[in-house]
Amino acid sequence: MDLRQLRTFRSVAELGSLSKAADRLRVAQPALSRQIKLLEHELRVELFTRNGRGMVLTSAGQLLLDRTAGLVRQIEQVRDDLQSAGGTPSGRVVLGLVPTVSRVLSARFARRVIETLPDISLLVVESYGGHLVEWIHRGEMDLAITYGPSVDLHLTVETLGREDIVAVGPPGSGLKERGEVNIGWIAEQKLVLPSHSHGLRTLIERAAARKNLQLQILMEADSFRVLTSIVEEGIGFTLLPPSAVRTEVAEGRLEAATIAKPSITRELILASPADRPASVATTTISALIRSEIESIAAEGLWNIRMDN
Repeated sequence: MDLRQLRTFRSVAELGSLSKAADRLRVAQPALSRQIKLLEHELRVELFTRNGRGMVLTSAGQLLLDRTAGLVRQIEQVRDDLQSAGGTPSGRVVLGLVPTVSRVLSARFARRVIETLPDISLLVVESYGGHLVEWIHRGEMDLAITYGPSVDLHLTVETLGREDIVAVGPPGSGLKERGEVNIGWIAEQKLVLPSHSHGLRTLIERAAARKNLQLQILMEADSFRVLTSIVEEGIGFTLLPPSAVRTEVAEGRLEAATIAKPSITRELILASPADRPASVATTTISALIRSEIESIAAEGLWNIRMDN
């Protein structure tokens, strides 16, 4: 079992297809197929179920992927660091973003990486905080911007800033005229919120619990676009950072109001693995993230209070 076989195995597992993996690795498909068969022969187990739609991991294949993903990433990062020594940072960086941050940051940040760091290959993954933390622990992700608090995450974390959460409702809901609502008013409304895997849900429920209030959750939506579409249809209200709905509010498709003190505030953190050093490419991307967030905040496009 060597690194080449493991890289081939991981690519096929991720893409579910030999042909797609061959395109990614720039290796002939028969050669990849041979590597997979040799690996299966050595381990004496079938790693994939082959069918007309592609290749699906068996239980043994899933176990191998879980146990080796972090190891392969670490070896790749050693290679990248050696190539970066004394020159331009290079290598692959996997960055996770929670949806509300992705909405504000992803496109601008991707452009900046392409323009200033052409030798770094950036993979941006959007998901909820719990998933991002799990992928970092498994060694499949290098960095993630997610919600605090950072206690019990067992990761290396840096606070990027804090932002207040606002109440969001459909056009004609009266939020624009109100300008401000309190947690008691929120508890009386039918709410559309993310599920418990989302850090924002935890923040909202804790705010209600401090006032001994019970929230009326009409529906859950684990897609940012689905959630805002449901609210826009007039089905219920939600709570989000204002930066995430800036465009919809400006266009009159949604209305928003601040929350009276005690406000609901989220901490934004940059998380990375605690059990291995960051690569040169990852460190460079981390610095660029901080710089880009500062620029967006300075332009008034993100109401985030930066930590100094």
